[in-house]
Amino acid sequence: MPLLARMLLSPLIIDIRAGAVSGLGDLLADRRISADGRVAVAVGPGQGEQVVEEIRPALSNADVFTVRGGSLESAGELQAQLRGTHYDALVGIGGGRTLDVAKYAATRLALPMVAVATNLAHDGIASPVSSLVHDGGKGSFGVGLPLAVVVDLDFVRSSPARMVRSGVGDVVSNLSALADWWLAHEERGEPIDGLAETFARTAAEAMLHRTDGIDSDHFLTALADALVLSGMAMAAAGSSRPCSGSDHEILHAIDALFPGAGNHGELAGVGALFSFFLREDDEAGSLVDACLRRHGLPRLPADLGLSAEQFAHAVLLAPTTRPDRYTILEHLDLDGSAVQERVDAFVATYGN
Repeated sequence: MPLLARMLLSPLIIDIRAGAVSGLGDLLADRRISADGRVAVAVGPGQGEQVVEEIRPALSNADVFTVRGGSLESAGELQAQLRGTHYDALVGIGGGRTLDVAKYAATRLALPMVAVATNLAHDGIASPVSSLVHDGGKGSFGVGLPLAVVVDLDFVRSSPARMVRSGVGDVVSNLSALADWWLAHEERGEPIDGLAETFARTAAEAMLHRTDGIDSDHFLTALADALVLSGMAMAAAGSSRPCSGSDHEILHAIDALFPGAGNHGELAGVGALFSFFLREDDEAGSLVDACLRRHGLPRLPADLGLSAEQFAHAVLLAPTTRPDRYTILEHLDLDGSAVQERVDAFVATYGN
């Protein structure tokens, strides 16, 4: 009897636990990754450098390169440094910016990439997407999926609490992205990938109702699992569609207009809450609002240091950030005065 199945790219190894970096030497010695540990290591400043010092005895045959910033230029510089020398793999150690730079450089050089995450700020740790700053703003680039993902909870716990909570906002925003995907399906016939939807929804709902927080290893493990699942959702779909909708359009617009107003996951959470308000989905909006409150995440423009007028400006700009994507913003196609009216009503509704 023939068996029909989809071949889905996924990491060979996922290691999420306290003390996980202690096993990095053995992981790199896995012949599926490197025959003799001849790897390049890209580290970000701070915790990435600390991890390297801790595991340096296991990196005797590795070359270490420091990455500063999450820009396309930094990725190009790393690529140029690695070109001309034979490495079995590129190991990225650090936060999201460092991993995005490493994923991009590894893909351009056709090198396997190992992601060692020191925080849980967003779903880029195991995704086929790199978000990099360039002269035109910030862009998302398709890259290869990491061959292995390592998350050491000891380093996650020592990262800023705000960065850890941020991951909750990014994961929960999957629910808004999926609602947008179904809207595009109903209005335009865009196909839904059921496996990608399952991964993305499972990730979001795993965090939506949790009452524990970042002081708990169980919570951190669940958050890391959810971020990895979100990356797998994007790999299954072949795009960021299951994890990026109107919420991320608003996120990218705020990033462009008001840099520094919030980090990725914080902006995604606010964008998701506003998007559910636009859909008049009170049930989903209440659940997302409660989750953001519980974990101390921004919910309103003022929490980001933005006025209602500034937020409305970002909402108006948002559809231009992903002109190929159909979401509730494109569906409603509101003019400036209508957007301002909705933003004011949103603030009044959730501002208590």
